[in-house]
Amino acid sequence: MARTLDEYRHKLVDKILLAESPKDALRFSDTAIRSLNEHKVHSYIIVRFIDKTLMNLEEVSALRIGENQYNNIKSAIGHFVHIRKKYQNSAVS
Repeated sequence: MARTLDEYRHKLVDKILLAESPKDALRFSDTAIRSLNEHKVHSYIIVRFIDKTLMNLEEVSALRIGENQYNNIKSAIGHFVHIRKKYQNSAVS
């Protein structure tokens, strides 16, 4: 179990990269966000977690990864952007 959100985020990025399919990458993403919610992490912190995860995913060079990993990253990025919008909208409401 990760001790910090940074460790948790890095493990999540690794899982997304190594996922067998984009569907698995999305499942890992949803599980991470659900876990943060279950641990009563404030929505502001979840948005920051998502922002940093997006940054980490975007930093992965497309030249150093395979097509499957690239598809996993693109799928996860789109999914996190969607989740982020939900959290931002609920924080404003």
